[in-house]
Amino acid sequence: MLDAMGSKVHGFVAKPSRSGKFPAIIQLQYAGIYALDPHWAAQRASDGWLVIDVDAHDKLPSDPSGGVPTSYVALGNTDREKSYFLNMYLRDSRALDYLLTRPDWDGKTVVLTGGSQGGQQSFALAGLRPENITAALVCVPAGADTNGDLHGRKSGFPNWPSDNPKAMETALYFDPVNFASRIKAPVMAGMGFIDTVSPPAGIWTALNQIPGPTEPLPLIESEHDNFTPDKARNCSARTQQILDSIRSGAKYSPTLLK
Repeated sequence: MLDAMGSKVHGFVAKPSRSGKFPAIIQLQYAGIYALDPHWAAQRASDGWLVIDVDAHDKLPSDPSGGVPTSYVALGNTDREKSYFLNMYLRDSRALDYLLTRPDWDGKTVVLTGGSQGGQQSFALAGLRPENITAALVCVPAGADTNGDLHGRKSGFPNWPSDNPKAMETALYFDPVNFASRIKAPVMAGMGFIDTVSPPAGIWTALNQIPGPTEPLPLIESEHDNFTPDKARNCSARTQQILDSIRSGAKYSPTLLK
């Protein structure tokens, strides 16, 4: 648990059982309110990673509710200083601060991973702290193109109301597209071509703003990954492949679409 400018960061930390310095993963969480599974972090640690699994909310990671409103995405959505996502993004940055102080971190490798809202947070953190991030590996990242409904495109999560001008103005401040041009790390992003929660047009838009190399991973028959998990497995498989390569000391060079 860490102080984070008015709220607190909570999560699980796991590391290999042997002594040494290790590459790090920051795992950021998909939407909803739930207890984190500590076995995920433990498995990554057994693979040789220092892991910080960050709860998206100011609550104990073992607590399934923490008193967080189910409608949290709408809280403060007409004011960028009051939006629920402000403290969420700041907590992510604070978790990175903590990681950078750990003596068991290898001093160079920080990979961000997450799906849906976790991908949204990964884009934000990679843009807020570009000098510290080695790679961002995300599946069906949410939150991009929040004003899409105003321009003939389908926007998705967090589904801010397009008929509220203040909400639309605030949404742009937290939109991954807003952070993408600051990202220096290579990015892999899986996108479901029939995804209605994280529509692919928004993900493409965010990737197109990133000045460095990116790897778009088309999931042509996939809705959002929780709806069609069998159609989205290529993203988790590619994520594992890249992580294994980075852990072995290789530099991640995104595979370009042809």
